Amino acid sequence: MSVTAQQRQLAAAIRDGAEADGLLAGDFALGLQVYRHAYRARLADALVDNHTVLARALGDEAFDALAHAYIATHPSRHPSIRWFGHALADFMADAGDDLVPHESLIDIARMDWALRGAFDAADAPLLAPENLAALSPDDWAGLQLRLHPSVQRVALAHAVEPAWRVLREWDPDTGADQPELPEPRPHAHVLLAWRQGLETRWRSLEPLEATLLDAVAAGETFAQLCERAAAVLGDADAAAAAAVGLLQRWLADGLLQR
Repeated sequence: MSVTAQQRQLAAAIRDGAEADGLLAGDFALGLQVYRHAYRARLADALVDNHTVLARALGDEAFDALAHAYIATHPSRHPSIRWFGHALADFMADAGDDLVPHESLIDIARMDWALRGAFDAADAPLLAPENLAALSPDDWAGLQLRLHPSVQRVALAHAVEPAWRVLREWDPDTGADQPELPEPRPHAHVLLAWRQGLETRWRSLEPLEATLLDAVAAGETFAQLCERAAAVLGDADAAAAAAVGLLQRWLADGLLQR
């Protein structure tokens, strides 16, 4: 057997639990069990790192059970461990009450992942007010805005942001008990997450802003954004003012790419 074939067999034995017949014996076979345990433990650590608030919400034992169930179903396939856990929220949606005692935990997982994605996203030059000031009046109707690569928009089913904030600020390593959490009430909405400078930001979106950001992401023109706003507000003049107001906010927040 070639060295490459042996490496692949060993990797499969560690990662997938495949047999390693003829590859390891004696003390080396015992070492394989150590590597299998260490591999899964490292993946579980990565899930804690990528879903810190979810881990705090569940507690060590419950999160460890969720992590190992996820690892068994979704083995790591990405070269970087940073991206391990991208499907955790979807996995939780079908995992059952034993692993996910409250469905709002799924939204906490989505919020965790969105903020990590915002932090690690590529950078790009920001659109500035002076860039728009150079446009002629005739240019505005066909203007197409572009979202900065760090901008993440996530549909949530519960108002988990207050509980997420409390858990994010709590440091369990100090020995302090878990703080009392606000009850996450059912509330379908969109969470916006992005990076401003070197810090991540987030806020909940009102329906109109969520609709217009969807339109920006779809490549619609500023005239089309105003039409969408008019459909929501029922007033063309109010719609234009609302679209301009949101554009000013997006510029101030650093949501748009030049």
